Amino acid sequence: MGKHFKYFFFSFILMNVQTYISQLISLRDISPDLLLIWLVYIAIKEGQMTGTIWGFVIGLMFDLSSGSFTGLSAMSKTIAGFTAGYFFDENRAPLTLGSYRYVLIVLFVSLIHNTVYFIILTRGSDIGLLKATFQIGLATNFYTSAVALLPMFVFGRKYIS
Repeated sequence: MGKHFKYFFFSFILMNVQTYISQLISLRDISPDLLLIWLVYIAIKEGQMTGTIWGFVIGLMFDLSSGSFTGLSAMSKTIAGFTAGYFFDENRAPLTLGSYRYVLIVLFVSLIHNTVYFIILTRGSDIGLLKATFQIGLATNFYTSAVALLPMFVFGRKYIS
């Protein structure tokens, strides 16, 4: 129960950072998805089932706090947690978290997450799917992956040394 409380606590902190502080580091209204980076960490460390469940919990918490399209982040983060769980290997999790593989996994999972998110979000709106995917989605993917370098270096120092 202790690790799940820790996951909930850090998810709550990151959700508030994502909601209120990430605007300070946004570039042309593109901000990194800190919750997705955290979700990939959980899925790589704990596995696919845990990643899927925490994807739903984190996404639903974000939906309820942001007041946007309720359920959209929950669904897209559930799919992201499920996908990130494919990279779980109990024996290699510390090595994966401390290497470039973590950043590549974040990039891949972010691509899937944003594709699902924008397919549903753009239905019935003025923003076209291609514009949302290429202008906003890809920029967010690369920015999120660049920010994922920071925890990769922390994990690399922690687990490798």
